[in-house]
Amino acid sequence: MTVGGASGPLYGSFFLAAGGAIERGRSLPEDLADVFAAGVEAVEARGRSTAGEKTMLDVLVPVLDTLTAEAGRPELAGRVRATARQATERTAPMLATKGRAAYLGPRSVGHVDPGARSSCLIVEAVCDTWEERL
Repeated sequence: MTVGGASGPLYGSFFLAAGGAIERGRSLPEDLADVFAAGVEAVEARGRSTAGEKTMLDVLVPVLDTLTAEAGRPELAGRVRATARQATERTAPMLATKGRAAYLGPRSVGHVDPGARSSCLIVEAVCDTWEERL
């Protein structure tokens, strides 16, 4: 509750839920989409938000869709990275309706959502590590 924004608790919820999915028998990399889905669901619940409201979910949900649709395909990390980058850019013309950016109202239009950008950075870092280990 002492974090300046909402991202700390939301990322905490994501990683706790993803870890919980692994504890319940999911494994990586085989069940990556399921593990990621558990994290996304936790962020949706904690933030009481959905994709389309100019939040980190506008990156996390498309990444989940890519993980689900393209699981097991070659160069999946590159596809996930591209999805995250494109989804981040798509937040610029949106009006923020949730999170700290919502306080800006119409001034949020024309700017990439900070939560979307930070989510993209995390996804890119994970993809970089994933590719290094392949």
